[in-house]
Amino acid sequence: MSDVIGIHHVAIAVPDIELAHRFYVDILGFEDAKIGGWEAGNEWIDNIVGLKNSAGRSFMCRAPNCYIEVFQYTSPPPAPQDPKRPVNEYGYTHFGMQVKDIAKVYERLLEAGLTFHVAPDRMVTNEKGERVGFSATYGRDFFGNVFEIMEIREGADIRPL
Repeated sequence: MSDVIGIHHVAIAVPDIELAHRFYVDILGFEDAKIGGWEAGNEWIDNIVGLKNSAGRSFMCRAPNCYIEVFQYTSPPPAPQDPKRPVNEYGYTHFGMQVKDIAKVYERLLEAGLTFHVAPDRMVTNEKGERVGFSATYGRDFFGNVFEIMEIREGADIRPL
């Protein structure tokens, strides 16, 4: 039996905390849970994050079934982010959100200025032309970080939340 209870949160570093807050809280509708930050010289945090003389701002927000923690590091200065980073590079590639109505969510996110790799209506069949029981697409936040929206229908071989 595993000692792991579940995934509590996923964290992401961004170059603009206000714009990230707009995406996660204002656009996606996640609930603010904690806002904070730390000044350089906090050895306890430096040891946790593995950086010397780190400083930053952060917030945590609550999605229906987990938390997202967002950081804007002000020290040390991070390397520039590639907003078109390929999803096949090693490391975390995206986080996925199950939605009730993918077309509605997709249109709302497009109107808010987010971009997607493909419209979700093109994803309802597999390469054999068979219905797959779900629709999904990858989008990019304001910084190029990848997220997925997915609508799972009855009969899909993916377990819904």
